[in-house]
Amino acid sequence: QLSSFLPITPGVQPPPACGPNVPAPCSTFAPQGIEASAKTPATNEWNLTIEQQVGSNMALRIGYVGSFGYHGLLSIDRNTIPAQICSNAAGCAVDNTGATRAPQGTKFIPLLPTPPPPASSGRPNPYLGAGFFWLTAGNSSYNALQVEMLRRLSRRLQFRGNYTWAKNLDMNSALTIAQAQNQPQMVMDRNDLHRDWGPSALTPTSQASISAHYEFPFDAAGRLGKLIGGWQVNSVTTLLSGFPFTPQIGANRSGDGNTRNPDRPDVNPLFSGSVLTRKQTQWFNPTAFSLPIARTWGNLGRGTLRGAGLETVDLSLIKTTPLTERVALQFRAEFFNALNHTNFGPPNSIVFAGQAISPSAGLITTTATTSRQIQMGLKVIY
Repeated sequence: QLSSFLPITPGVQPPPACGPNVPAPCSTFAPQGIEASAKTPATNEWNLTIEQQVGSNMALRIGYVGSFGYHGLLSIDRNTIPAQICSNAAGCAVDNTGATRAPQGTKFIPLLPTPPPPASSGRPNPYLGAGFFWLTAGNSSYNALQVEMLRRLSRRLQFRGNYTWAKNLDMNSALTIAQAQNQPQMVMDRNDLHRDWGPSALTPTSQASISAHYEFPFDAAGRLGKLIGGWQVNSVTTLLSGFPFTPQIGANRSGDGNTRNPDRPDVNPLFSGSVLTRKQTQWFNPTAFSLPIARTWGNLGRGTLRGAGLETVDLSLIKTTPLTERVALQFRAEFFNALNHTNFGPPNSIVFAGQAISPSAGLITTTATTSRQIQMGLKVIY
């Protein structure tokens, strides 16, 4: 139903859609859709793996995995105001006074004439608003080193360790919400998609997982055996480096009309030192960035900074006590985030509020995991 997403008052006829010969008031709609000639996303993959037995009960596996994807989905506003390349040696005016000018060779959004809207919107179709389209124009690249060490159960011990170092690049990672927690949903420049080629928001550089199982050597007969025997401990340790995120301006500084997609700032050439402070109150130093000239896009790349990593250790302590030949009683104590490690969520990526640095730039207000949780239970096995 149209009423589910359009501001329509029941019983009231909305103004007609805007057009060349339609007087005000008229309705400006925001078009949405999928490319009519959409192609099927595809991926070429390749890998090489070497395995080596280590001792009598261990194996080492080292592998390389690579892929290249094409015809991937991109979120694009096809009705943004077209940019121009400034060809004037004296620069191009980006405000009505002419005091601020974009340097020669800079891509900028030109000033608009001032007849009544919507004809003055500057959009390819001035009678429509900002659009939202999925186009199959994206590429992606993935390369990873994978290492696995496996020990089969021997002398009551079994474990598996995995480590992956990966570099995942794409043009767009956040497709389904207005703004992802760590990257914008849409590409910045619809006429230069490779400006958004950068680290994927979905893949940390390093990730490791270690699982282990150990059976305690407490064996005895009779009642003592039932008391001290049958104990085992299991653990799963997960380690992740931080996910990429993109610092942003909290407004449409470029003036291209894509208000759902925050612009990116410039890299501050006067800044020195570490950009990442790694503090919960300010994960990155916002003075490392500066506002670009009005009506231009910033030169900061996409996915240039990394958020906090993740460290969790989950444990389970289990005791199985035989009651009869067919029936046993199992006690389980499970510890999630056993070390009670604080894992931060993504920082606030908005650097500027108006012309000033936002006081909440880099502030982390969420956690990615809960605090330590313990649960216990009894189970009858028969």
